[in-house]
Amino acid sequence: MIDYRQSGVDVEEGYKAVSKYKDHAKRTKIPGVLSGLGSFAGMFEVPAGMKNPVMVSGTDGVGTKLDIACAMKKYDTVGIDCVAMSVNDILCTGARPLYFLDYIACGKLDAHIASDFVKGVSDGCIDSGCALLGGETAEMPGFYDEGKYDIAGFGVGIIEKDDIVNGDKITSGDVLIGLASTGVHSNGFSLVRKLVSDYSSPFAGKTIGDVLLTPTKIYVKPVLAVLEKYRKDVHGMVHITGGGFYENIPRMYPSDDEGYMNLISVIKNNSWKVPEIFGELIKRGANPDRMYNTFNMGIGFVMAVEASKAADIITELKKHNQDSYVIGRVEKSAQKIKEQTDAVVFEN
Repeated sequence: MIDYRQSGVDVEEGYKAVSKYKDHAKRTKIPGVLSGLGSFAGMFEVPAGMKNPVMVSGTDGVGTKLDIACAMKKYDTVGIDCVAMSVNDILCTGARPLYFLDYIACGKLDAHIASDFVKGVSDGCIDSGCALLGGETAEMPGFYDEGKYDIAGFGVGIIEKDDIVNGDKITSGDVLIGLASTGVHSNGFSLVRKLVSDYSSPFAGKTIGDVLLTPTKIYVKPVLAVLEKYRKDVHGMVHITGGGFYENIPRMYPSDDEGYMNLISVIKNNSWKVPEIFGELIKRGANPDRMYNTFNMGIGFVMAVEASKAADIITELKKHNQDSYVIGRVEKSAQKIKEQTDAVVFEN
């Protein structure tokens, strides 16, 4: 006869992990939270005074960046990544994130490691002004190798229906403002891992592994500050994730019933500083002609704004410690565009 522990699931370690999680979750509590971590379901009250609230949701993971975290035994920064990937997506609509839930899976649970993941998640929630409302930890021996972890998350935000930023106001002449990234963020790591095998090798005063584990920038607070003052002048927003510039920037443009667009992004070469890590990846064998199809290249978020307000918006972002640049403009296309890759053009 065998019990659950002998089958590979340590319930006591799970209890220990949840106890540690609760301390991290307490740091994220904000008005609206109606339940503590550990309940069967998390409850959050819709903020009072909203006339026509719309709930906005987003879910994502960290991808194979986790392999580097596990190899370096550094787990908290990818918790920040997990939050960032969802809340930055939610932010593209102009919504304010309210709460977040995480999911951690592993082959053999170590409460200290899982707690480091949740510490990072809590740090990300604090940075984005939302609450860690709940989550799940799944120990699955025989399915995940021992020492391997996966993490994903789900966020919910809220916005007044009349305030939604959906791209329908974007027009020729709008200015594209690029918000600086902190590095590779959380996309393209299947390629990165092909190019970098020794994470302890020195790079830019650190190890290259530490540089690669720099967490994804959370843009919530600076962008919400801009929207507080200039919402009507912000016509579209996009999070630069997998697919880089070519796949993501056109996602904010309106299209007709058949999916055709009539706007293009004209990106000005050398209008921002590309972080050194991308040049290093090219030196190690990454195809230079495909970098903007894969990585953020130093720009993690893009806003299409009224041209006359671009300078004011950049000033506001700077007040909130967010570097940003005019990286291009919106133009009308001479013909309807179906493929997103045709809607981004670089010029000198």
